[in-house]
Amino acid sequence: MCGIVGLFLKRDALQPQLGQLLTEMLITMTDRGPDSAGIAVYGGEDAFKLTVQSDDPAAFDGLDTALSQALGTPVEMRVISTHAVLTLPQEHEGQARAVLADRGLRLMGAGTSMEIYKEVGLPRDVADRFGIRAMSGSHGIGHTRMATESAVTTLGAHPFSTGPDQCLVHNGSLSNHNAMRRTLTRQGFPPATQNDTEVAACYISSRLAAGDDLGGALKGTLADLDGFFTFVVGTKNGFGVVRDPIACKPAMMAETDDYVAFGSEYRALATLPGIDQARVWEPEPATVYFWER
Repeated sequence: MCGIVGLFLKRDALQPQLGQLLTEMLITMTDRGPDSAGIAVYGGEDAFKLTVQSDDPAAFDGLDTALSQALGTPVEMRVISTHAVLTLPQEHEGQARAVLADRGLRLMGAGTSMEIYKEVGLPRDVADRFGIRAMSGSHGIGHTRMATESAVTTLGAHPFSTGPDQCLVHNGSLSNHNAMRRTLTRQGFPPATQNDTEVAACYISSRLAAGDDLGGALKGTLADLDGFFTFVVGTKNGFGVVRDPIACKPAMMAETDDYVAFGSEYRALATLPGIDQARVWEPEPATVYFWER
């Protein structure tokens, strides 16, 4: 089943509430997928960051010092449970990735705006573990998973990030993901896991890298990806939604002067401020919706 939420804030004054609002939305969707959960938060566009994960937080001991020595430049680190956010000059990204891989650390995401936190467990527990409620930002997306096509692991949890400040969550199942995996690998966008959602994320990244805007990349999914899907995508400046032409997976949206919100069911939106005055609708099949700052 899986449960998806998303929130794109139009009014800057609401940004300190982003984490709290997203967390409550996601907790409401717990019974749609209780095995793992994750949230991507966008905000603070002042430095390049890599978010990494390890089952053993001791793996982060001395990591900032080791990276600083290897890169020849200062590296800052914030450790939050099983994740660490590393701040470094973007020109050293490739070298940093190599060091992290040698140490067995898993890359969750990269960019100047986005941080991703995901783990096995209930949404409430995952949010509490990482302090999501206290996080501020301009927009974010979240997912609570019921595993169907791959194992219950941290790497199998959503969101999936396959490009700078890009991430995607998915409810559904793709039927041509193996063929698309081979195509994307040849194009230089190889999925790292067996999860079909990561194939979709790599597809979006490939289209954005080719020059599409978010709306064009989402439109491409309707032609190139087969199966049942609802995708919610975040980029540095944007937030988008698309459903397949049959649209059998549930989805609801709401918009006010302050925000645009998405939830797999209306109950995920019910406690948002001003929801009683919002325009609420079910996204149409094979129709792209996207907003950019």
